[in-house]
Amino acid sequence: MDDPVLLTGASGRVAEAILADLGDEYDWRLLDRYPPEVDVPGETVVADVTDREAVREAVEGVGAVIHLAGDPRPEAPWESVLTNNIDGTQVVFEAAVDAGVERVAFASSNHAVGAFETDERTPDLYRAHDDFRLDGTELPRPGNLYGVSKAAGETLGRYYHDAHGLSVVCVRIGNLTKGHPPEDYERGQAMWLSYRDCAHLFERCLEAEYGYEVVYGISDNDRKYYSIERARDVLGYDPRDNSADHAE
Repeated sequence: MDDPVLLTGASGRVAEAILADLGDEYDWRLLDRYPPEVDVPGETVVADVTDREAVREAVEGVGAVIHLAGDPRPEAPWESVLTNNIDGTQVVFEAAVDAGVERVAFASSNHAVGAFETDERTPDLYRAHDDFRLDGTELPRPGNLYGVSKAAGETLGRYYHDAHGLSVVCVRIGNLTKGHPPEDYERGQAMWLSYRDCAHLFERCLEAEYGYEVVYGISDNDRKYYSIERARDVLGYDPRDNSADHAE
């Protein structure tokens, strides 16, 4: 991609993973409500994602958007997720359409489907012998209000694809950690996403051809209850890491 890429929520952990591997690969425009505290590639825009005029200016001339900004707390109250996650996501999609942006990669979350983890399914759900899989075709089933906001973001993406032809991929991100996965936490191993696999997945979101997709963002773990086959087939995702390599 020759045009700049706008990345919102540029000071967060997902952005750190993306920029660690892809910082030199694209012309970046980094938007966050706070100025960067470390050296970052490209242009920086200090603005809130709910500021319509600032976001409209930020998307001008870009070829794609990676939208990560929002309140990331699973326990975030409704007032915050409504403003920062739902309203902010609508602002980004609307601005992208108005500016003629080709594609948006939206950072959804495992919390959008957290309620599938019922007492009847766990803990076997997190173990390698269990064959239960979520593949992105199921309806959202949030386990908290943060998950509700991510499900709403996926629905907004569906609307802007259908109504305006915007290419949208929603990545239900698992347990992103900078180092090894937690050795004594089965759920964390099952949904582990390494930094380099995270960067690779979002690179494929920028390069592949798609219409509207919901995919899971985890590494190729032996333990898994999210399928990564759709990400492989549609995006060309080819993860290199496996939480089993770091398990006790």
